[in-house]
Amino acid sequence: MAGEALIVVDVQNDFLPGGALAVPDGDLILPTVQALMMRFDHVILTQDWHPQNHQSFASNHQGASAYDTINVDYGPQTLWPDHCIQGSNGAAIHGSLPVDKAEMIIRKGMNPAIDSYSAFFENDRKTPTGLRGYLKERGLHKLTFCGLATDFCVAYSALDAKNCGFDVSVALGACAGLDLNGSLDLMLKTMNDTGVNLLMGAL
Repeated sequence: MAGEALIVVDVQNDFLPGGALAVPDGDLILPTVQALMMRFDHVILTQDWHPQNHQSFASNHQGASAYDTINVDYGPQTLWPDHCIQGSNGAAIHGSLPVDKAEMIIRKGMNPAIDSYSAFFENDRKTPTGLRGYLKERGLHKLTFCGLATDFCVAYSALDAKNCGFDVSVALGACAGLDLNGSLDLMLKTMNDTGVNLLMGAL
């Protein structure tokens, strides 16, 4: 599997059942994610890592509710329940994953003024995480994504990877989506139309 890497997106306690921003059936993907991590020689994890005062939290806007949309400097911003707060149990990567197998953990969403769905760029579309440079320098050009949520952090990461020139696949059997107002179908179509390889069955 020379030149290939698995990128496991945000499989954190707050995105799993019982968490602050739980993805429906998110726990069902855990065995498949575990198996994929053991198969790949190169594994990278991403981790939402927000300060308490993050502007994407509805609690930081008087009168706002979770899942409202506001406008910020870089465009529309969905407001979320407080989640993945730095150092909290909710921000921890789920204990069932073989974290020691990962050679890198990318933390994102640390700037209180900018949300960050993608593993490559924050939502201002300008601020890089450094992942692109790491992959290029390591000669890792074929990327497979899995994790949470399909229609947000996984999709944004896959689309950015494609735009950065990588060969990109998404293992849908190892993903689960939030599906807010039709977001899942929209992002699946967007990924497909952009040339992301959507893998339906076992890898």
